Amino acid sequence: MASYIRRRKFLVTLGGAAAWPLAARAQQQSAKMVRIGYLGFGTAAASAPRVEGMRVGLRDLGYVEGKNFLFEFRWAERVELLHQMAAELAHMNVDVIFAMSSTEVEPARQATKTIPIVFATHADPVGLGHVASLPRPGGNITGLADLQPDLAAKRLAIFKDALPHATRFGVLWSATAPSYAPVLQAVESASQNLGVGLQMIQVAAAEEFEEALATMARERNDGVFVVASSLMTRSHPALLAELALKYRLPTIHGSRENVVAGGS
Repeated sequence: MASYIRRRKFLVTLGGAAAWPLAARAQQQSAKMVRIGYLGFGTAAASAPRVEGMRVGLRDLGYVEGKNFLFEFRWAERVELLHQMAAELAHMNVDVIFAMSSTEVEPARQATKTIPIVFATHADPVGLGHVASLPRPGGNITGLADLQPDLAAKRLAIFKDALPHATRFGVLWSATAPSYAPVLQAVESASQNLGVGLQMIQVAAAEEFEEALATMARERNDGVFVVASSLMTRSHPALLAELALKYRLPTIHGSRENVVAGGS
């Protein structure tokens, strides 16, 4: 039980999300600077708050960047580049690879079977085969599952409570995260129980946001449900908030960044 508690402490501390127990590895390699490979989808600027959160969490545990650990950042602005970035980190033999979500976990999994991989958020790690089970992940991959399918279904119910006369919602989603499928299935099932129709619109780039919301408004959707399984929607919160206001569409998000930027 004690070892389980220590493991959970490390998982929660790294960026408010997850981390491999670096202390044990550091003790074994006291003369070596611990290197954390950060595999990121998107840009460094978009993930800056999360990276800073990791620095703060590690500093609270006595880890100071440049003193006893280093980040090795690899950013991919296109999903297909993640495999190359993951392979680079594996070739460097970093001590641990931090992967924010399922989007980054899969390329990292294909790149190494021995380097620990830690994910911060994952909607369905068991379903995608990234871990054997939640209590016993096994292998070299671990992290925090955010139960996104359950949360998404609950968010849809809250949205319906806020708009009791709504009969149809537009659903904005992206396929960049492999775990989007179970989330969409949960939303579709919840919509049937709530008696609301859904208009699913996939976006592949931020440039497609306006066309998607314009279509939802034109086809008389009562609001926009943003599926929170993609960095894309989190990386452009101000744009989404402006478009929702422009097209007079109430919107519900699953990410704090969107709400802070004015999403409602």
